[in-house]
Amino acid sequence: MIFRQLFEPQSSAYTYLIGCERTREAVLIDPVLETVERDLALLAELGLALHYTIETHIHADHVTGAARLRQETGSKTAVPEKSLADHVDVPLREGEAIAVGDLSLKPLYTPGHTDDHFSYLLEAADGSRVFTGDALMIDGCGRTDFQNGDAATLYRSVHEKIFALPDDTLVYPGHDYQQRRVSTVGQEKARNPRLGGGRSLDEFVAIMDGLNLPRPKRMDVAVPANRGCGEVQGA
Repeated sequence: MIFRQLFEPQSSAYTYLIGCERTREAVLIDPVLETVERDLALLAELGLALHYTIETHIHADHVTGAARLRQETGSKTAVPEKSLADHVDVPLREGEAIAVGDLSLKPLYTPGHTDDHFSYLLEAADGSRVFTGDALMIDGCGRTDFQNGDAATLYRSVHEKIFALPDDTLVYPGHDYQQRRVSTVGQEKARNPRLGGGRSLDEFVAIMDGLNLPRPKRMDVAVPANRGCGEVQGA
């Protein structure tokens, strides 16, 4: 398997490149518009053909690079069906895996940050990885106060879908604001200050209700653009 974790500093967003060594097919999870040229150069360097871009959810802090990548490579846009986005090639549903050559990504419906949020499980010879988007971050989680988010729903999603995975499953989040790159399910279960350490549902809801976070700066641009897979004027 070919794997790269890529970082976009303006939104502190991670993009993940996954490729099959035998077929040279590849996917990008959560590509960012501003880093499309970087991603294209890396695909060329590694000799990979991009087959899919995959979104975890409709992002509010950056515009996806899906449309640009489709234009440049002929890749297909794969977006959670529940997003109701336009220009989608592959609507993603839980229980319907997406193939990357010999590899398989399993969608896990993990709403709560937004009502359309999916995580993706990759089981490979060198171990399992789960790409958690904004549902579960290292020592944290995504906010739950817009896009039909709900704290109780997120708590159940994380505990029933992600924390149910083996403890040694690697956790790759959609963002990190302290330059951390990876965690494990066991570590997050034990010490995540919001969701781990035996915190109750009521405690988690109280934490999330008290955050009082500012509105994302790019939300008014990013959400409409991402509802069209990045098909925006001038993109």
